[in-house]
Amino acid sequence: MEEELKCPVCGSLFREPIILPCSHNVCLPCARTIAVQTPESEQHLPPLLHPRGPAAPAAAAAAPGPGAAAGPAACPAACPDSECAAGGGDHADKLSLHSETDSGYGSYTPSLKSPNGVRVLPLVPAPPGAAAAPRGAGPASSSLTCPQCHRSASLDQRGLRGFQRNRLLEAIVQRYQQGRAAAAAAAKCQLCDRSPPEPAAVLCEQCEVLYCSACQLRCHPARGPFAKHRLTPPPGQPGAPGGDGSGGGKGAGGGRKVPTCAEHDLENYSMYCVSCRSPVCYQCLEEGKHSKHDVKALGAMWKQHKAQLSQALNGVSDKAKEAKEFLVQLKNLLQQIQENGLDYEACLVAQCDALVDALTRQKAKLLTKVTKEREHKLKVVWDQINHCTLKLRQSTGLMEYCLEVIKENDPSGFLQISDALIKRVQVSQEQWVKGALEPKVSAEFDLTLDSEPLLQSIHQLDFIQMKLPPVPLLQLEKCCTRNNSVTLAWRMPPLSHNPVEGYILELDDGDGGQFREVYVGKETLCTIDGLHFNSTYNARVKAFNSSGVGPYSKTVILQTSDVAWFTFDPSSAHRDIVLSNDNQTATCNSYDDRVVLGTAAFSKGVHYWELHVDRYDNHPDPAFGIARINVVKDMMLGKDDKAWAMYVDNNRSWFMHCNSHTNRTEGGVSKGATVGVLLDLNKHNLTFYINGQQQGPPAFENIEGVFMPALSLNRNVQVTLHTGLEVPQCVKQPKLPNN
Repeated sequence: MEEELKCPVCGSLFREPIILPCSHNVCLPCARTIAVQTPESEQHLPPLLHPRGPAAPAAAAAAPGPGAAAGPAACPAACPDSECAAGGGDHADKLSLHSETDSGYGSYTPSLKSPNGVRVLPLVPAPPGAAAAPRGAGPASSSLTCPQCHRSASLDQRGLRGFQRNRLLEAIVQRYQQGRAAAAAAAKCQLCDRSPPEPAAVLCEQCEVLYCSACQLRCHPARGPFAKHRLTPPPGQPGAPGGDGSGGGKGAGGGRKVPTCAEHDLENYSMYCVSCRSPVCYQCLEEGKHSKHDVKALGAMWKQHKAQLSQALNGVSDKAKEAKEFLVQLKNLLQQIQENGLDYEACLVAQCDALVDALTRQKAKLLTKVTKEREHKLKVVWDQINHCTLKLRQSTGLMEYCLEVIKENDPSGFLQISDALIKRVQVSQEQWVKGALEPKVSAEFDLTLDSEPLLQSIHQLDFIQMKLPPVPLLQLEKCCTRNNSVTLAWRMPPLSHNPVEGYILELDDGDGGQFREVYVGKETLCTIDGLHFNSTYNARVKAFNSSGVGPYSKTVILQTSDVAWFTFDPSSAHRDIVLSNDNQTATCNSYDDRVVLGTAAFSKGVHYWELHVDRYDNHPDPAFGIARINVVKDMMLGKDDKAWAMYVDNNRSWFMHCNSHTNRTEGGVSKGATVGVLLDLNKHNLTFYINGQQQGPPAFENIEGVFMPALSLNRNVQVTLHTGLEVPQCVKQPKLPNN
């Protein structure tokens, strides 16, 4: 809280604080030092950037030299308030200050920094009797610039007395000083190793540490980085900021005095002017200054503003609580970072060691390959050497034998063996075919080790910010079911930085069976159609990236509708079909029969819907029933093997499938008639009703698969579909329990 009680100019506790129009506070002595007088001709310039006019020689000559006594207007901020009040306090409050044009400088005065770091414009006072403003400059007006927000406020003839005293702040400063004085009585050096510690001699405002004289010389010398620190006496001792209690204002030594009006000393504040945002007395209202303003009772406004401040404080308190929790989270984060850093170091060492081991094992494998290749080449060469040596020995022996035969002179003996010998020589010659005297293997090894990609990979070995994606969060408020379709939505948790390449949505079979993948992609919203009615499905989702697949989300349970709500499907209907009434009414532009299907698909359960005949002309034969999605749509329903139907005229009806007509039944339809279709996939049969009465026996049995409601009609018939109907009690089947 101490920072709130320090003046932004002098950096000390407030003394006689005044409230500026911008709602900031400043000490009254400090306000005298930062006020500026400006000629009216220069009022359009920013208050801190008024140009220096020509120097006033007379003013410069009249300026007191060093050591000369200054007038009350030049009273420094550090002088006692009693001195300012005694010898010209009114004069100082009305700011008998000269503008910068009288200072004699031809440039801008630089701003200075206060102990609190706020830049303020220093005062350049001129002594009484200084030269008047330059001719044509016009009368001077005083202004005050807030040292915090730099907003400028003009002063009227009352000067600084026109600003209200912040008596509440004075009282808080007084209580704070008394508390510090009580604490200073027991103030001890915080760095002493003696027992008990020595009394504190100084307080460092930057370090916020109390030192005794010995510890201050040893631990806080006035040099180096400590040279700019501000040492003050301990709180409560003479010489400490506000320690003498001189800043307490009126009533500092006793009970708090009831505040009186700044303009009427004898009147207490009794009302609050909403327009001026200031308390006023009864006389202020009588004089008419606030007569037309919105004025309310002081006590009521006090309670109202206290309530507003309390409400605002509650918000700040909540934020402070969140900040404390956040600090705890940050401290825990420090610990986690430390632990994770050690874990990652160990993981890095293990990974690098694994790479070295893998490289060593691979080196052994490669050396084994080289050894095998060398042994293979040696074996081939040795085999070739042995083979060639044997052939050479045989050829040499044959040659020597033939030479001896040639040396003989017996013609008859020579001719007896010459044919066989010539043949042997020729065979021996043929054994030395082309390539027989060439090595079968080369001395070069065909093994080439390409280590460049591995070297590049090693050089590029670095950390990647890639982890398994976190658990997706199912957005239950967006998950819904409609008929036999379910829609699921999910999102990644906040503050999740792991990349996600896609999601995998899994759904069971509606009977508690195994999960199966129904969607893989990047979207976070998915609708699954064609499920079973009156079934309970479990769904879950997981995310994946290049590092792998993350964990599953929580499982959401989805219940499909008990009964089906559907319409005619314009996308799959024959082009001659005309739909209206939100796709619930169908007619046709052709005299030939055309097929239209419903938007629902059934594979399980009991389903019932009705079709109302709105128009029936010239005794046509509309057909009602079920069909596969790929049924032929340009002829009567039931003429192919993809439909099961009942076609009916005004007198009788037939069941038809694969163009086979069966079970002719009396009773037909007319305008206003209702045809009911009951599809029981638990018993795998199909039954028809006309005007609530069953038409013939069950039409078809042992039907299995996925079926869609179907209708065929021509231009003489108009039919309206009614869905979402409960199965009639006379034919209603018991529901199977969900496993």
